[in-house]
Amino acid sequence: PSAALPLVCGVMALFKGWTPDDLSQQTQVKSSVQRTLKQKILETYPRLEPVMKELWPKEGNMVIAKCKEHVTCIVVDKVPLFFQQRDGPWLPTLRVLHMYPTMMPFMQVDKGAIKFVLRGASIMCPGLTSPGGRMEEGLEEGDPVQVTAEGCVHACAVGVLTMSSKQIKDVNKGICIDHIHYLDDGLWKIREC
Repeated sequence: PSAALPLVCGVMALFKGWTPDDLSQQTQVKSSVQRTLKQKILETYPRLEPVMKELWPKEGNMVIAKCKEHVTCIVVDKVPLFFQQRDGPWLPTLRVLHMYPTMMPFMQVDKGAIKFVLRGASIMCPGLTSPGGRMEEGLEEGDPVQVTAEGCVHACAVGVLTMSSKQIKDVNKGICIDHIHYLDDGLWKIREC
């Protein structure tokens, strides 16, 4: 996973100002490509296995949307489900994550960090290590994570770790999660395309 990290590092507010027109270059893909993509998604998010047929039906109309900023989206029945920047990891949209909140590891930021997260800022170590912050153990640099906020049920952002959970505790300064998609950004506002 860390090989993909430099491609997504430094990304801030990737989907700011996006509209459905930004998902306009859509291409139908062969069933063999669909199977390969499903397999990659399940390798990254094995917890989705029991619900994959519901999330991504075999008879669903699946297209790949090439977008600005080198983003590729998987769109099933006109609904964006997953996205990838360059060769980075496939990440779920927040709408998918809200339907299946246990699909990926989570990090919880304290109340003081919420307003910055919702403006598109990357997550700093103290936001996770201070009282109110929480982390799952054993995560490595480059792992995709959901970001929840203290006192909230659903994730408010999706991102990629820039350091392991152990390093976050030990170093406790600097950026630890480059988050790419957050509540109320352009991708969140695109319900169908």
